[in-house]
Amino acid sequence: MSSQKSSSVPKGNITPVQQMIASCSGAIITSLFVTPLDVVKIRLQAQRSPFPKGKCFVYCNGLMDHICVCENGNSKAWYKAPGLFSGTLDAFIKIIRMEGIRSLWSGLPPTLVMAVPATVIYFTCYDQLCAVLKLRMGDQSDYAPLLAGAIARVGSVTVISPLELIRTKMQSEKQSYRELSAVIRSALHNEGWLSLWRGWGPTLLRDVPFSAMYWFNYEKGKAWLCQYYNSTDPTFAITFTAGALSGSFASIITLPFDVVKTKRQVELGELQTMKLSTQVSSSTYYVMKRIVAENGVSGLFAGFLPRLIKVAPACAIMISTYEFGKAFFRSYNQKKHRVTQLQPST
Repeated sequence: MSSQKSSSVPKGNITPVQQMIASCSGAIITSLFVTPLDVVKIRLQAQRSPFPKGKCFVYCNGLMDHICVCENGNSKAWYKAPGLFSGTLDAFIKIIRMEGIRSLWSGLPPTLVMAVPATVIYFTCYDQLCAVLKLRMGDQSDYAPLLAGAIARVGSVTVISPLELIRTKMQSEKQSYRELSAVIRSALHNEGWLSLWRGWGPTLLRDVPFSAMYWFNYEKGKAWLCQYYNSTDPTFAITFTAGALSGSFASIITLPFDVVKTKRQVELGELQTMKLSTQVSSSTYYVMKRIVAENGVSGLFAGFLPRLIKVAPACAIMISTYEFGKAFFRSYNQKKHRVTQLQPST
């Protein structure tokens, strides 16, 4: 009897909770590796043109882009620390030598509060949806990752968008988390429920096509590499390579939407800082037209190399650590299954 009820997890599968633990671990490891690159980039930007009061800039921890508002009169803020850097490598060395290695992760903890849950929702939903869609789509199951990636991204963006907007508002108004309910009530009273999802559209325009292309190409690339190296299970190197290549391809294709989304995000943050109604902010289409008018079509592809340098390692580290975590739990479940099968029935 006990051997029949041996495990609630089918042999070779992992539970949603185990998927969540694997994605959470991957998210933290990714942010630890990628954040220093963005911290150095922001410090170099601040050296070239110091951030004035109320100015917003984009901070990326490898998982999400966050809008940060320059604090009024706070000369001790990490992005205002003095330093004469001649380049990226010089900045790394001088920051570690003069400020300590922990300075490379300045500003990280507050952003992880939203970035880690968003990543956990996204990856867990993707795996669950992909498994269901592969069963239902039959001969078209090769396209399940494309559809699952798009739907999972819509879900995670919809959940996280209001939280990110509230975080920016709290930062711009210098309010603590104790005043969170007052901030939400104020936003709802002044601008209505839909104001909490302002910026949702531009984020979807970039993230949904990115996710659809990323997962489709990743699953195809992983299968091809496994076949090429005659490997039954994907190794860490295979998932790392497939993640980097698919992430690079998707980031190049969606770059114009990234440029528009970043510009609009910064505009919304600065309007909040100046306590102006965010309803006066430009639409996505208008922002795109303005960029083309000012800088030509090439303006929509600005920051090509920095985005590639940021996205490729982030995708590679995240997916390879996530797959490693899933492989660990799969092996653990199989061992547990075997041990339970050997137990005498009662």
